[in-house]
Order: sequence, then structure tokens, then C-alpha cells
Amino acid sequence: MIRHGKTIDLPSKAQVTVRIVGIVSGAEFLVMAFLHTFPPVISAFQEATLNAFSLVVLSTPIIYFWVVKPFVKAHNDTLHQIEYMACLDPLTQLANRRLIYQHLEKTLAGCLRHNVFGALLVLDLDGFKPVNDRFGHEAGDAILVEIATRLKSMTRTEDIVGRLGGDEFIVILSDLGQESSAALKKVELIAKRLISTISAPLSFDRKELKVSTSIGIRFLDTAAATSQTEHLINEADSAMYLAKKAGKGCAMFHGEEVTEAAA
Repeated sequence: MIRHGKTIDLPSKAQVTVRIVGIVSGAEFLVMAFLHTFPPVISAFQEATLNAFSLVVLSTPIIYFWVVKPFVKAHNDTLHQIEYMACLDPLTQLANRRLIYQHLEKTLAGCLRHNVFGALLVLDLDGFKPVNDRFGHEAGDAILVEIATRLKSMTRTEDIVGRLGGDEFIVILSDLGQESSAALKKVELIAKRLISTISAPLSFDRKELKVSTSIGIRFLDTAAATSQTEHLINEADSAMYLAKKAGKGCAMFHGEEVTEAAA
């Protein structure tokens, strides 16, 4: 079994059977040896009852810690693994839509509770389709994986990076402070850095590939905290398409341009 990249070794059914038989046999041997060394003055029925009780007392803890507990842990690990994998995009290992929506709801709740600002950034790669068509899907997948790595390196641990599908990504920034002007500047700076980082060339099969990104931003304030997550993502997505129309390689707020592409 593999969990988060780690292999969990479990005994086979045959090994489990051997363990249980060995534990019971060993416990029975100890009980019989004790009764033989110190024979009690009791009836045969009482001796059999004492034998069975002693066998249970000796063997049960060993069976639990050596047989039952590892399988219970494996069962729980399997459930965690399924839940973990269900929230990840299989190619990039970024958050998928399910986890994105969950995290966005938490971010909105935090904005409302602590009166802080956040931001929702939708990124779409410019020039991805021509590269994918020319060099093949392997090159396209390599670009997506590399962009995912770059996005994760540019964000904080409390933020989340996800893949909406295709070559469209999302970044959710939480707790940008209580001052709106300062929070806006932080988002602008992050957008500029993302544009610059993503536009850097990458190598694949001895070829230099290059894409850029258009970013749509939906600022998250206390008013946005009462909106539907799907609606907010659609607004950021609309801003992203406006950024593409503005010349690509730039970022725009929902209704307002933020920054132009780096030279």
C-alpha cells in the first residue's frame, strides 16, 4: 500500500494466520506449563475454565497489537489516501475543483470573521495550445507540471494553488491584511511575479519551450464573502479573458487592469 508516496508493508493472509496460530499456541503452552508446574486443587471443569480465561488474557493483547492494530491503521490510511487523492489533480498534484471550492469557502469565511482581505487569481496559459500541437501532449504535460511547480514556489503555505482544468490554474490568497490599499498592492505584486515567473523558458527534450499567462483577479473583501464561490470564480475568469483581449501576458482585476506583461 502507498500513502503520500510512502509504502506501507502489511502481512499477507497466510502470515496473519501463522501469527494468530503461533500466538494462541504459545499462550496455551505457557498456561499448560504453569498448570503443570503449579497444579491447582480444582475440578476438571474449573481447570478448563481457568485455562480458557488465561489463554484469552495472554493472547488477546498480543493479537491486538501484532495483528488487529496494523490492519486498523492500514484501513484508516487507505481512507485518508482515497480522500487525499480525490482532492488532487492527477497530473500536477495541485488541488482539483473539489479542494479549490472547499478552500475558497474557508478563505471567504476567514475574510468575514477576521475582517481581512484575500484574492482569487485565475490564470490561463498564453501560447500553450500551439506548443502542445507542435511538440505533442508529452511536452504539454511537462509544461503543466513545471508551471504547477513554479506556482507552488511563489505562494505561501496558507494559500492554495489548483488546476481548474486544461491549462487554467487558480491561486487563492488568504489573509492579505485589514488595509484594502495594502492588500491590493500585495495582489498586484504577486500578479507581476507570477507573470514573470511563468514566462521564463523551460526545457523539454532538448528544446526550449515558452508560454506566458493572462491573469484575472477577483479581490475578496467582506462583501465578496457572502457571494457564491462559483460566482466569484466566474468573475475572476471573466477578468482573465479581458486580460487576454488586452494583449495577453497581463493581469486584470474584475473590471480593472492591474499590470502589464513584463518586458
